[in-house]
Order: sequence, then C-alpha cells, then structure tokens
Amino acid sequence: MRTRQFIFVVTAALATTPVVPALAQTYPSKPIRLIVPFPPGGGNDILARTVGQKLTDSTRQQIVIDNRGGAGGNIGAETAAHAVPDGYTLFLGGVGSHGTNPGLQAKLPYDPVKDFAPITLIASAPLIVVVHPSLPVKSIAELIQYAKTRPGQLNFASSGTGSIAHLAPEMFKAMAKIEMTHVPYKGTGPALVDLLGGQVQLMMNSAVSMLAQVKSGKLRALAATGAKRLAALPELPTVAESGLSGYDVASWYGLLAPAQTPRAIIDKLNHEVVAIMRTTELRDRLAAEGAEAVGNTPEEFATYIKRELTRWAAVIKSAGIKPE
Repeated sequence: MRTRQFIFVVTAALATTPVVPALAQTYPSKPIRLIVPFPPGGGNDILARTVGQKLTDSTRQQIVIDNRGGAGGNIGAETAAHAVPDGYTLFLGGVGSHGTNPGLQAKLPYDPVKDFAPITLIASAPLIVVVHPSLPVKSIAELIQYAKTRPGQLNFASSGTGSIAHLAPEMFKAMAKIEMTHVPYKGTGPALVDLLGGQVQLMMNSAVSMLAQVKSGKLRALAATGAKRLAALPELPTVAESGLSGYDVASWYGLLAPAQTPRAIIDKLNHEVVAIMRTTELRDRLAAEGAEAVGNTPEEFATYIKRELTRWAAVIKSAGIKPE
C-alpha cells in the first residue's frame, strides 16, 4: 500500500513540476496579439509597433497590433482583461487605463490591479510647460507669481477633461497654491491651435507635440514635468528644479497581460522587452521624441501602477472632478 502511495506521489510530481518550465521553453509558438487602446497613428500605436517589431524579431513570432480605441482606453483594457491568460494577448497600458481612469469613472469594466499581470514599464514621457510668447513670464517662479497676483485669470488648455494635460496642471495648481482656469478641448490639435493664437495662455503636453513650436519660437517652454531633464531639451529645467519640489508628472506606457498568465511567460516577456528597451537604437529614438526608455521588473511595475492610482485619485478629488 505504501509503495503504491509513493509511486502515486512521485508520478504526480513528475507530471506537474515540469509544466511551467516547458511552457516557457516553447512559448511563443504562434502570433501574439498586442491590444492598443487607441486608434492607429498616435503615440501609443507608434510605440507599440516599434517595440512589437523588435519583439517579433527576437521571438520569431508575429506581434499583431490590435487597435481597440474608445472610452479613454477602457474598451481595449476591458478586452485585454477578459482575454485568455495564455500569453497570446498582451495590453499596452498607460496613465489613463492604469492611472487616471479609475478615479474619473464610477464603474470601470475592469480592475486595473486584479485583472492584469504587469510585465514591464516600457517608457516614460514627461510633459513640457509651454506658454504663449505674449505672457510675460520666463520661468516657473515667474508663472506662479503671475498667477498669484491674478487669481483665475490665467487660462490653461487641455486635450479634454480628465486627460493628463488637464490633471498635470491641476496638480501644479494644488502644489503651487494658485488658481488657473481650465479650458478643455476635444483633442490636442484644437487646443494647440488656440494656444498658438493666444486664446489660451498655457498648456502642459508631450514634448513630441510641442518641440517644433518651441524651437520655432511660436511657444515658450518654461520647464519639463518629469524627474529629470529631457534629452531633447537639456537646457530646459524641470518643474521641481524650478522651485516646486516633488512635482513629477509623465505619460507612460507599459506592457501587461491578463491576470493568471503563467509567471514563466511573464518572466520570458519581461526578459525580451527589457533587452529591447536597453538597446541604443530604442533609447536614442525615444529620447529624440522627448521620452525615456525604462524596462523594469514586474514587481517594480506593479508598485508603480499602485502609486499612480493613488496619487491621481487624490488629484482628481482635490480638483473636484466628479466620477462619471
């Protein structure tokens, strides 16, 4: 009897123990779908296709980009959250899907923490603070002083209520203890047109969309919003350097899988993508566009997401933005 039990236990152990390592060795064996929660052509899509092509080269399996735009990224996030957790559906998350949306919407069709397995933070893209040249300020300190003497008279544009271009100035207002008036637009394009025309005085947006206007003198850059200076504008100080200590805001892009995806697959994907983000080609390409390649561990990325959720919820509450 004991012999039979021993044989059963050993057989069971041999049958189950090698499954995950074997899975990692054979993965991927077919094309991988990468869900991008925005339409083709935007920054998210371009980054996904760039990294996806490199991942195709390294895994020898096609990375198929699946654009699922709509609802501020919620449609794509919901699709990914409910996909089979086998490593063949991945998701390009960001500050919207895994930072601000949970605080902006009363009911999300997904849980940003419980429904996803973080793989790695791919890149971070700080914003830049730009003003119309007619505004008589040339630094963050001067901007804060100008706003304090004219409460509510300074207007700032955004690409829409709840966007990072809206919430970044809201955080700035709270930390600087000033009042500015938000003017929301339906997208970055219309907002930029009115900023260039002087209808609004200030905007915080990605360096990619602002660099040409700054270099041509059509807009004046005051600072970068991230923790470090931008490689594309090394002479531009950060907001924190300029007197608002602790201010650190950036758009970001990260790779996630549905929850319950085997850890061996998560680790293999992390290894492949981190290696890609450490190449000189990717780092230089992102730096030229005002972004920074990252590449960290799944645990570090999970901690980053939880921190983003907490702080943006606080900003949204402080700004009085009611969940829809």
